[in-house]
Amino acid sequence: MKLKTLLMSAAATMTLAPAAMAERGADGQVNVIMWQAPSTMNLYLSSGTKDIIAASMALEPLASFTPDGTLAPRLATELPSLENGGISEDLKTVTWKLKEGIKWSDGTDLTADDVVFTANYCMHPEGGCAQLAKFEGVESVEAVDPLTVKVTFTEPHPDPFSAFVGGQSPILQKAQFEQCIGAAAPTCTEQNFNPIGTGPFRVVEFKTNDVITFEANPEYREADKPSFATLTMKGGGDAAAAARSVLETGEFDYAWNTQLAPEVLAGMEANGKGHVQAAFGSLVERLHINLTDPSSSLPEGERSTTQHPHPFLTDAAVRKALSMAIDRELLTEIGYGQAGKPTCNLVPAPAAWASDNTECLTQDIEGAKALLDEAGWVPGGDGVREKDGVRLSIVYQTSVNAVRQDFQALIKQWWSEIGVETELKTVDASVFFGSDAGSPDTLQKFYADVEMYANNFEGNNPEPYLAKNTCDKAPGPDNQWQGENTSRFCDPAYDELVAELGKTVDLEARGKLGQQMNDLITKDSNAIIPLVYRGTASAVSDTLGGVELNAWDTELWNVADWYRKTE
Repeated sequence: MKLKTLLMSAAATMTLAPAAMAERGADGQVNVIMWQAPSTMNLYLSSGTKDIIAASMALEPLASFTPDGTLAPRLATELPSLENGGISEDLKTVTWKLKEGIKWSDGTDLTADDVVFTANYCMHPEGGCAQLAKFEGVESVEAVDPLTVKVTFTEPHPDPFSAFVGGQSPILQKAQFEQCIGAAAPTCTEQNFNPIGTGPFRVVEFKTNDVITFEANPEYREADKPSFATLTMKGGGDAAAAARSVLETGEFDYAWNTQLAPEVLAGMEANGKGHVQAAFGSLVERLHINLTDPSSSLPEGERSTTQHPHPFLTDAAVRKALSMAIDRELLTEIGYGQAGKPTCNLVPAPAAWASDNTECLTQDIEGAKALLDEAGWVPGGDGVREKDGVRLSIVYQTSVNAVRQDFQALIKQWWSEIGVETELKTVDASVFFGSDAGSPDTLQKFYADVEMYANNFEGNNPEPYLAKNTCDKAPGPDNQWQGENTSRFCDPAYDELVAELGKTVDLEARGKLGQQMNDLITKDSNAIIPLVYRGTASAVSDTLGGVELNAWDTELWNVADWYRKTE
């Protein structure tokens, strides 16, 4: 299936609008399937996209990114700017004005104190906040009055739209979460599973890694929305089963992340029950290299921590060789077709931030062998390279998904050709992308040598996304394994670039700094090995209207506008 066809389908859907809005809940039930089942409704305790999407049903930010990457106010009356005084002349403060009359779903008022509390919650040093990079450079957040919030940065901040902006940084209710701050955060099961929100829906029942039942929020600020009285979000299964449930059986109305080969989706669409929407944002499928030792011989609490460097992946030559052996063109062809592009970049867009890093696009098996030879890694009797008694033997993990398992099989073969032994490990997606600090199989815990996944950043400012890779954000027991720097990459030069970016105003200079940071963590270090720049694709029933796929924010960002089409 051609991406152009997918996008045309999406555009056609966007032009359809109901003749007139009915009363709230008039369209009854809507069913959403998330084959990676949500494990929490508190996205500050999870970096998983599935959990961010689930939370967006109830929790909202001050402003959202639209499908074209621009900003629009949500809980705020307007976007702060230099012109309206919301952004100070020295670029060190941004002042938000909340809309009057917004209620939490329990009927109480949203106030500036809730916004201040959210900042304190995420920035608490013992909290292990999964979205901490959103608050990079924030010095303080204060309530000027009940409807006014002032954010102060340590340095002039040219783009202040990070904290409280987008689906990854919504507002929590202080009254509900004030006993859940710091180390207590993950212990508050009731709050984390059933957050009180301002969004179009509220939680009725949450069954972790299974199903969430929502009902229309009776306090939602738009009296005629949402059109649906109830929403069921079912988890589990796989991408193929999810896509079939919309495109073939019609059991569900929306299937998130139909990560399937193009010809498979085309065959399902032929049934005439639904279509696939797609959009390109910043989603990159990539490998993360564990720079720490995940060996089970280490005591629990020390595995995959900076206390113990990896026995061979700390060798830059090994990491480089792993990248050189991969044929990204073939991976893209079999996995995504026209809905993917081979890439060497962690940040593929916007254009001003995208490096001209293209060296990795040419597979070089012989070059990889020569590099390992030069570094002293020689083939043993079984063909596996070794040095000083250490074998190049890798555990390579990812979530259960047909495309990812195809990628694993191919990459294992290429690595075997250069003398690297690979054991493949697959983890149920709900667990892999979950937030359970006690699980050994989360992507943050990273009890493997290499892992593969994809995520993205919101809007057109990659700064917070790149800031995730600073030394202080490595997951570990001290932050309840919620750090965002999963490779445990630590380079003072990188951290200095993050600090410089935070105080750089000139747009061209910001893009250049971003390119340097991208190159440091990819081609210069190969701590992250990008594979494919992916389009976001999801299946939508032909009976469901108002859906507008958004690759720059949480995918279900406009669920309040969904409605049931009539004949």
